[in-house]
Amino acid sequence: MSQVPVLTGSSPVLGGLPDSPTPTRLLLALARIDCLAVLWGTLTAVLALVAQALLPLTIGWTVDSVLSRDTVALHMHAGLILGCGVVHALANVLSDRCAVAASLAAVYGTIGLLNRQTCRLGRQLVHRTTTSDVVSLAVGDIPHLGAAMSVIGRGTAGVAASATATAILWSITWYIGLMALIWTAAAASLLITLIKSLHGRQQSLRSCQGELAAHAIDTLGGLRILRGIGGEQGFAQRYRASSQRARRAGLHVSRVEACFAASEVLLPGLLLVGAGSLGAHQVAAGRMSIGELVATFGYIAFLAIPLRAVIDAADKVAKGHVAARRLASFLSLNTATRPGRPLTGASERSEVLEEPASGLRLKPGQFTAVVCADPADATTLADRLGGFVPSEVRYGGAPLRESLPREMRHLLLVVDDGSHMFAGPLRRELDPVGRAEHDEHLLLAAIETADAGDIIDGLPHGLDTEIVTPAYEFSGGQLQRLRLARALMVDPAVLILREPTSAVDAHTEARIADRLRDCRPDRSTVVFCTSPLTLGRAVHVVFVVDGHVVAEGTHDQLLTDQCYRDLVARGGGGP
Repeated sequence: MSQVPVLTGSSPVLGGLPDSPTPTRLLLALARIDCLAVLWGTLTAVLALVAQALLPLTIGWTVDSVLSRDTVALHMHAGLILGCGVVHALANVLSDRCAVAASLAAVYGTIGLLNRQTCRLGRQLVHRTTTSDVVSLAVGDIPHLGAAMSVIGRGTAGVAASATATAILWSITWYIGLMALIWTAAAASLLITLIKSLHGRQQSLRSCQGELAAHAIDTLGGLRILRGIGGEQGFAQRYRASSQRARRAGLHVSRVEACFAASEVLLPGLLLVGAGSLGAHQVAAGRMSIGELVATFGYIAFLAIPLRAVIDAADKVAKGHVAARRLASFLSLNTATRPGRPLTGASERSEVLEEPASGLRLKPGQFTAVVCADPADATTLADRLGGFVPSEVRYGGAPLRESLPREMRHLLLVVDDGSHMFAGPLRRELDPVGRAEHDEHLLLAAIETADAGDIIDGLPHGLDTEIVTPAYEFSGGQLQRLRLARALMVDPAVLILREPTSAVDAHTEARIADRLRDCRPDRSTVVFCTSPLTLGRAVHVVFVVDGHVVAEGTHDQLLTDQCYRDLVARGGGGP
């Protein structure tokens, strides 16, 4: 058995998946991650149940040996019972171990795949899906994929053992063998019907659970705001309604699962009654020995075991298929860029960044401010400049849509109030690329530029303080300054900021704008804002109306435009 892979997001098996895999293809790819574990698990599971299937026959032989007082045959048959028991025990242990290995390989492989797709999407993730959907995939769906991989061997063994037991019953007496065959066919038909019903109901349940998780995450994320506006009751009612929908969907699933459980008892019971009566008449007529009757009863009781294994496998594979469908839907979210050519002419120094649709052209090495009459235009332009949505933006003459995402992320960085603060030591969070490991002054300079020194001083352990997601211990203004310090430590060729100082006071904003203008002489800094404190310190200001550039110049020059002057006055209280 191969070693269980810990991180398989870049494994050749998963790396070879198409951008939009089907659920079945995804399940097959997960099974191939540790194919030896799946193969050995299947073989050992079949061996374990087949060995168990031979026990009733050997016990029947032993009973006949006792009745005929054949000591040699008795010892031989007793040895066969012992051998079948030993093989069953050893094979069962190996099968369980292989099942766990296959399950872990699938779980960690899927986690790696989920992480890879999340990193590929980057900022587009928030525009293409919700955080709750990703959390639901990681917490609710991935375990079902692992469970589906763990029952491949047991399900196959259940089918093989059922066939073995039916064949042996047929060899003892074809009447009972035919009855067992009909029973197996009826059980399979019922199973297929229940699986189809269960599949659709589980999809509905997973959808309701995802909606419920979304409400919970939204409530936790906006708890402070909800308390401020008194909206707790409204959110509680929405959550209660979603919870009731999930409960009803769960009840629909449980009804089918109850039928599964009932079939495990009812079907073997019906067979036991029918075959037992027939077997007793065969013994009374002298056409069957006592030992064969014992073996027959043993097989009738045994058939419940492979039936249970097949039902359990079918149930978990059905749940795994639903989970695979949801994961495949997430994997089909393609990025706006097509991984391909490097950015020709791009270097560590900033280059000209152009957005033809709006006419925006950002010169390298400048502190540029962009004022948008419509706040939605600011969001759209920032996403285009960052390469997060399809556009014709060019950097250094090369189109972003054809660039390598890793290289693009290294050169262009967009920061707004939606930028996440991760849990862990603040020092590590502010220095994600590790630049301060060799020079602590770089981190201190970034903190100084962002005017975040007072935040660090107020923490119990300074930069070594552990923060927790979603950083409730910081105010909105403090979070903005910490995000800015982190962005400065990344030191991209082009730094794009959306309203980086909207939640800080005027004196702090003025200090940040002064330092930001001077701290990146060889880099481009673009700020989307309407605050005159920042605009007055920008080297170049661009005014955008209805998605198009209508004026450019310094802040003082643009103040002659009535529309610009009115907008800036509303945004910052006057020049």
